Amino acid sequence: MATSGSYNFTLDLSEIFEEAYERAGLELRSGYDYKTARRSLDLLMLEWQNRGFNLWTVRDASMSLTAGTASYDLTAEKLDIVEGLLRTNAGDPSRQTDLRMNRISVSQYAGQTNKLSQGRPLQFYVERKPTNITLHFWPVPDAVTSYTFSYYYLERIEDSGKPGSNNVDVPARYLPCLVSGLSYYIASKRPEAMALAPQLKQVYDEQWSLAADASREKAALHVSPGGYNDL
Repeated sequence: MATSGSYNFTLDLSEIFEEAYERAGLELRSGYDYKTARRSLDLLMLEWQNRGFNLWTVRDASMSLTAGTASYDLTAEKLDIVEGLLRTNAGDPSRQTDLRMNRISVSQYAGQTNKLSQGRPLQFYVERKPTNITLHFWPVPDAVTSYTFSYYYLERIEDSGKPGSNNVDVPARYLPCLVSGLSYYIASKRPEAMALAPQLKQVYDEQWSLAADASREKAALHVSPGGYNDL
């Protein structure tokens, strides 16, 4: 039996839009059809980021902390912090050490009596602003040693862009879900296709469940009996 031997199937924007319109019982005919489909696609990507933890968007980064400086602005593509570690002696194979830091809420940070107290940072609060996030560390880094904040963050999904030859910033396994979601969005905007919208929504939800389940963390989970100890 002959097979292709390739594993490169994907869809560019034009193909995604055509497939979505066909599922909605429509034809992609005009430049406005293309424009409105691209806008709906970018809105769909924002919806996905609100749905939860997309593993393919997790990235790692690090930054040096400055003695006496408590707050640090991150760039706009960094949406949230997944894990934060305090690293000392960065780059030294025999001495580099990572200590997990505790993420605290705004109320916990606000409850700190002296926010200017300096020492080895143990906690951080993530302030989520409309355009970016700001990290606030407590205690404020001191000058005793050099500290590096090593962290994993959720990265924003890239915009679709204008050329029809662009690919989308999602894994290929998410393409069925993406096309299903876009067809539902398009049908919801077109009077002649609105009757199909509930059916397309059902397909979209099923495809999302399949994709999200396939992308969940597969690491083993170990649970020990005994309850919690007071810290």
